[in-house]
Amino acid sequence: MGGSGSKAKGVWPFGGSGAAGDAASDVSEQSLARLRGLKNATPFVFTRRSSLYYDEDGDLAHEFYEEMVVTKNGRKKAKLKRIQKNLIPQGLVRLDHPCIHVDFPVVLCEA
Repeated sequence: MGGSGSKAKGVWPFGGSGAAGDAASDVSEQSLARLRGLKNATPFVFTRRSSLYYDEDGDLAHEFYEEMVVTKNGRKKAKLKRIQKNLIPQGLVRLDHPCIHVDFPVVLCEA
């Protein structure tokens, strides 16, 4: 549960300072200097990684199956075999409506 948060340790992109506040952080100083410049980072997410794949024919889908005919005891039976090779991920997809980042530190609505 909660696996959709960022994986960076001690870096809080919306506050400008590290969440841990420890100087002996395992994050390199170069990446910290780069992230400190993000004080005006937007809380919105405009793109996401797609879960769709292209196959060899250029078709786009979540999963691909191939029909196989299996002969057992003189009977022919059709089975579906999942294809997992030669699939190309679609990549980044632009969202129609921006979403709010999961690490945004402000309560938007309190019921």
